[in-house]
Amino acid sequence: MKAYYHLPGLFEFYELYRLFLPLFRERREWFYDWCEIGSIYGAPADCLWGGGRVGFGEARPADVAALTRAYGVSARLTFSNSLLREEHLSDPKCNALCALFERGGAAQSGVILCSDLLLAYLRRRYPGFYFVSSTTKVLTEFDQLEAELNRPEFRFVVPDFRLNRAFDRLDALSPAQKRKVEFLCNECCWFGCPDRRACYENVSRKNLGEDVPDHVCRSPGARRGYRFSDAMANPGFIGVKEIRDRYLPGGFSHFKIEGRSLGSALILEFLLYYMTKPEYQLRVREEIYLDSSLDLF
Repeated sequence: MKAYYHLPGLFEFYELYRLFLPLFRERREWFYDWCEIGSIYGAPADCLWGGGRVGFGEARPADVAALTRAYGVSARLTFSNSLLREEHLSDPKCNALCALFERGGAAQSGVILCSDLLLAYLRRRYPGFYFVSSTTKVLTEFDQLEAELNRPEFRFVVPDFRLNRAFDRLDALSPAQKRKVEFLCNECCWFGCPDRRACYENVSRKNLGEDVPDHVCRSPGARRGYRFSDAMANPGFIGVKEIRDRYLPGGFSHFKIEGRSLGSALILEFLLYYMTKPEYQLRVREEIYLDSSLDLF
C-alpha cells in the first residue's frame, strides 16, 4: 500500500507548489517510493463558503487549476463553513470556483465540507466532484465516525485527531471503511481542548462577514502558536514511522497535513519530513530556496 498525503494551501502556497511539484515528478528518487500526493486543498481569501481557517490565498484560481491539471494532482476546495444558509448558496465567487475546478482534468477535483445543505446543493449542481467530510464536524466519538464512514456520498472522512489512536475500533473497521478514513497527522491543538467546535464556528462566522470577536484559545500553549515540535509531542500525532509500520499495514492509506494558516517555510518542513528521504532533504531545500548568499538576519 501507498500513503496518499493531502497537502495544505491550494491557493495559499501556490508559489511553493509551483516549485515543488516539478521537483517531485522529475526527482522522484529523492522521495519515499511508498508515498504519493493525494490532493492539495484550500480556499481563496474572502471565501463565503470557507471554513476551518480564515483563508488568505491570493493566487489566481485559473493559475491554480492549471498547475494541478498539469501535474495530475487532485484539487480540493475547502468549503467547510458549518453555518451556511440557503441564501448563501448563490454566492457568485464560490460558484465560479466550482465551475472552474469541477473540470479537474486527469485527476478528479473534490470539495471538503461540513454543511449537509451545501452537500445537497453541490451534488445537484456540480456532480463532477467527490466529497470529503471535514474534520470541522469534530467527530470525537467513534460511533459518530463509523456512521459518517457509512454515508455513501463521502469518498473520505476526516475524524477528529483524538481518534487517531483508537486502534481497538479502527482495526475492526471493514476494508471499505478503512479506505475512507483520512487521518489528520500534525495537529498542534491541545488534546484536551473542549472548544474545538466553537473555534471552527467562529471562523465560519468571520467568513460569512459577521462582526464577531476572535475566539480566545484556552490551550496551555496558545501563546506559542503552531510549532511542529509541539505537534510531534501531541498524543494524536502520526509520524512517518507510524504511517509506514502501523497504519499502512493496518489498511489505512490517506493522511491529511494541516497548515493553511502557517508560513510556507513550515509547509516545506512538512513536505521534507513526510515525503523526502533524509539524505535528499538538503537538496530539496536548495532547489526551493537555499543558496550560498542567503542571510537569515
